[in-house]
Amino acid sequence: MYNSINLTLAAKALTLIQKVIPIMCGIIGIISQKDNVVPQIMAGLRLLEYRGYDSAGIAALDSQGQIQRLRSAGKIAALATRLQKEPLTGPIAIGHTRWATHGAATEANAHPLATPKVAVVHNGIVENFQDLKTELIALGHRFESQTDTEVIVRLMSQSLSEGLDPLAATQAVLSRLEGAFALVFLLADQPNLLIGARRGSPLAIGYGDGAMCLGSDALAVGPLSNRICYLEDDDWVVLTATGATVRDRSGQEAQRPVAALDPLASVALGKSGYRHYMQKEIREQPQAVGDTLGSFLSPGEGRLALDLPFPLHETPRLNVVACGTSYYAGQVGRHWLETLAQIPCDLDVASEFRYRKPVLTPGGASLFISQSGETADTLAALRHCRAQGQRIVSLVNAPGSSIEREAEVKLLTKAGPEFGVASTKSFTAQLILLTALAVILGARRGLIPPTDESRLTRLLLEAPALMAEAISRDEEIKALAKNLVAPARDVLYLGRGPSYALALEGALKLKELSYIHAEGYAAGELKHGPIALVDESVPVIFLAPHDEYFPKTASNLEEVRARGGQVVFIGDAHGAAKIKGPLAGQLLLPPTDPLVAPLVYAVAAKLLAYHTAVFKGTDVDQPRNLAKSVTVE
Repeated sequence: MYNSINLTLAAKALTLIQKVIPIMCGIIGIISQKDNVVPQIMAGLRLLEYRGYDSAGIAALDSQGQIQRLRSAGKIAALATRLQKEPLTGPIAIGHTRWATHGAATEANAHPLATPKVAVVHNGIVENFQDLKTELIALGHRFESQTDTEVIVRLMSQSLSEGLDPLAATQAVLSRLEGAFALVFLLADQPNLLIGARRGSPLAIGYGDGAMCLGSDALAVGPLSNRICYLEDDDWVVLTATGATVRDRSGQEAQRPVAALDPLASVALGKSGYRHYMQKEIREQPQAVGDTLGSFLSPGEGRLALDLPFPLHETPRLNVVACGTSYYAGQVGRHWLETLAQIPCDLDVASEFRYRKPVLTPGGASLFISQSGETADTLAALRHCRAQGQRIVSLVNAPGSSIEREAEVKLLTKAGPEFGVASTKSFTAQLILLTALAVILGARRGLIPPTDESRLTRLLLEAPALMAEAISRDEEIKALAKNLVAPARDVLYLGRGPSYALALEGALKLKELSYIHAEGYAAGELKHGPIALVDESVPVIFLAPHDEYFPKTASNLEEVRARGGQVVFIGDAHGAAKIKGPLAGQLLLPPTDPLVAPLVYAVAAKLLAYHTAVFKGTDVDQPRNLAKSVTVE
């Protein structure tokens, strides 16, 4: 099934892909009319190695319809060695490469997770797994792993034990899960049935000759398939060896486009059915944030942890240096580092940093933020600081990059490859990492007691679900873009505190994508000049979560409305209730704690810029004059 031509093409594409940042977790499932698909599962897992992982596993149905499983911590080679000693065979099987989030990288936590009734592979995070786990333990279930995924397999087993057929059980389980996921179920005594589902995390159906497969991307299914279909959010699919039936959230059959799969395209990372890479990557933000945060969770302790080669929490001053969107992430990070950890922070644009001859505090540290890890200005600033005796901390999305290699402390986001030039998920991954760092350092400095540390960690863990809820406002955001922003020549963004950085980022995204002139300002600076730009043709977008800054921001809003400006309020229901009078536009986001509000409001700002660009007809993924990584000064 995986022929030599397709594998050659896969190798060529993989050479290119490996130069891009890895993403986490890979899924492959195959159901065939032939006797044994395990070799093809292994071939698929090898093609998914580029995604980054720390364990792997396979489950297959044997000739008696029983689930047989092999798993191994470490690389796929370790799994292959076990497979030689303990062969698995079967016409239906699932495989997974896992990057650890909930639970350490051990065989017990490796996927597939299974009971005698069902095996499951899972990408994503189940946000409500603790509540579900408590419920299942009360029903007599004994958990064998530290993963969030195990609640899925045990929910499915419970549903089947209660007499539900596989389809009804699937719908019952999916209705209970919160968060982003891609799932594949393998059921005992069902040799002609494979079930997949997705919400937020991509899952593709591959149509082959006498075989069907499910995979986390085109690379996984391409060598087996000649046609491909990408599931939409909240779709689930029932596969037999000869076809697929897609169902929507309500369980009704749904028609999804099935496209011919070009052999070379089949082994390249695609858009997963989305119109643009940026649209896909915006929707991947909850998983990117969850994966990044998961790398700082101490297994079984419910707290954040970070091993450091020197006591960063004792630094007398921290210089934060970055460019572009990473600079705005640094602005939010500085706020939380000073607020929660009380570490004095300077923030600089990398391209200006060296040339102002900065006075660096002896014994201080410098933090360099770069999505690519190769940004020339940031790398030059790093080397300047290192020459001045500063301790070096890097925050990048590219393991092995120059900025990561030259740092003492290496902080890695887990956003995965980002092909859209305008930063989306790498930005929000930076935000969650910086916020987590502030909590960790604040706790080490004795400023955050254990009870508050647990509370703050729980708030961070809730962020992916809140971001997914913001993404669900897509149609409302599209309407704002069409009716108010796309027709404008000039747009202002205003915010206070961390929302000021979001105003700058929102304006930058609008400029990058739609070529509309946009500026972000601190709302308190409105009266110091920008208010002269306000008239009935200028949309003024207020990023106003209901936080300590809200009353002042509301006053600025009234100043704009009094001068005939088109006020666009982006906030929550609590804030909206305090805004009296007409608005040109309004977007209500879920109520959020100030700690995670920047993550939620970033989603809205990026969707607004994206839809505006689509209405303007500009090149969303490759805006003019821009490059993904700026490697020259």
